[in-house]
Amino acid sequence: MMYFSRLKTIAVLGACFVGLLLCIPNLMPAPASWIPWRTVHLGLDLRGGSYLLLEVDMKTVLKDRLEGLLDGVRQALRPGQIFYQTLEAQPAQNRVLLRLRDQTKSDAAMAALKPLVGTEGPNNSPDMTLTRNDDGTISLTLSPVALQARATGAVQQSIEIVRRRIDETGVVEPQITQQGDNRIVVQLPGINDPNRIKQLLGKTAHMTFRLVDENANPTAGGQPPPGVDFLQMQDRPGERIAVRKRVDVDGADLTDARAGTNPQSGEWVVNFVFNTVGGKRFADITRANVNHRFAIVLDDKVISAPVIREPITGGRGQISGSFNAASANDLSVLLRAGALPAPLTVVEERSVGPELGADSIRAGAISLAVGFLLVMAYMGVFYGLFGWFANLALLVNLVLMLAIMSLLEATLTLPGMAGMLLTLGMAVDANILINERIREEQKLGRPPLQALEAGFSRAYSTIFDSNATAFLAHVMLFAFGSGPVKGFAVTISLGIATSMFTAWMLTRLLVSKWYVANRPKVLPV
Repeated sequence: MMYFSRLKTIAVLGACFVGLLLCIPNLMPAPASWIPWRTVHLGLDLRGGSYLLLEVDMKTVLKDRLEGLLDGVRQALRPGQIFYQTLEAQPAQNRVLLRLRDQTKSDAAMAALKPLVGTEGPNNSPDMTLTRNDDGTISLTLSPVALQARATGAVQQSIEIVRRRIDETGVVEPQITQQGDNRIVVQLPGINDPNRIKQLLGKTAHMTFRLVDENANPTAGGQPPPGVDFLQMQDRPGERIAVRKRVDVDGADLTDARAGTNPQSGEWVVNFVFNTVGGKRFADITRANVNHRFAIVLDDKVISAPVIREPITGGRGQISGSFNAASANDLSVLLRAGALPAPLTVVEERSVGPELGADSIRAGAISLAVGFLLVMAYMGVFYGLFGWFANLALLVNLVLMLAIMSLLEATLTLPGMAGMLLTLGMAVDANILINERIREEQKLGRPPLQALEAGFSRAYSTIFDSNATAFLAHVMLFAFGSGPVKGFAVTISLGIATSMFTAWMLTRLLVSKWYVANRPKVLPV
């Protein structure tokens, strides 16, 4: 138990040395850009920054699903020449209602619509019900399972797109998490003016390419003709343009978008590239509509509507308008990140100044220092030399905790600092158990070496059980908690792992080497 081979000694001391090396990046800047310099990042409550609570518009998610279902019904009925009197979406009932002109074709309509019913969820349950009502109408009602799955997917997709958009802006270590069923928490350390971020996150950024209806006159007023929308020009709000509802090319087929300048005019533009499917579709549309206007629509506003002078077959294009450097770059960021499945609304916004963060750091550092000194004084007074061995192990424990957090590039928050302070008390518990057990064995008359062997071996089961139960409790905190609670749980869990190493391996190594060097008759504990 007390024997340490040379290889085992080197392994224990090597782990401590590596931990010390991993802590160095937190004390000095990187000497060269090619060196991996991993550090602990300060959270919002320590560094200052902005806090945004966003809400996904679930009504839009339902509306888009029903509109897609309407189009699917039209496509399904067209081959059989089944004509309908009315076809409408009813969001309040989560359904699409169909009334046929000829009721004798009701069976044919039911057969044509049956393929629209798919499956959803882990149990492969139907995503909608197809029903023939007593009044002769046919309804397709979305199931609660399908709606919940679509809502969950919309939130997850929104989180991913929000993360992409924020990463494009260069914000370091943003914290993006889900809260509840339809809300997203965004924490931006170091960002004191989040207006630009809010503008990027608030845009759905759904881009479409649609032909202009040159026969409709939006200036005459009135309702647009069927299949046409009157949309505003983005740079000229008072001007409207007639755009066909049919989407000829979808922005989802874009693979890249970059801000640049036009070599001839010098104005800012956005250059984009399609994938294979989008490039072929774009080439077919432009080839068939030379000398006609092609509108580029972003979130129901027309960015530009240039005339197609010649077919564009390379899968590349250019968006021009009243751009400056910032707006062109923002648009390229939105297009690269992709469109949100539904609009995001800012429900809550908070700004945390760096002064508050500095006060938190100062208070946390003082509490850590005072707690550490009190624990060291207690161990030194009550356990003598063995207490100072425990203090050295405690210092190494803090170093290893910081090293692992640096390696993971974790974010340290105020609850995390509280977790580090609590870990000090938990880490010293193991050494107290060991020292008390050694003291008892010595009182029973055992020789020093046997007292050491029995003290470490018999205390081990108690130490392992207590740390295992604490570790499981904090795993549950991490699994079911959110935000600061998770940071607290991670810090404590790391502390439990490092305290097990320092108490069981490092302290035992120090005691073993001291015993071999001194061969005492009585243990100073």
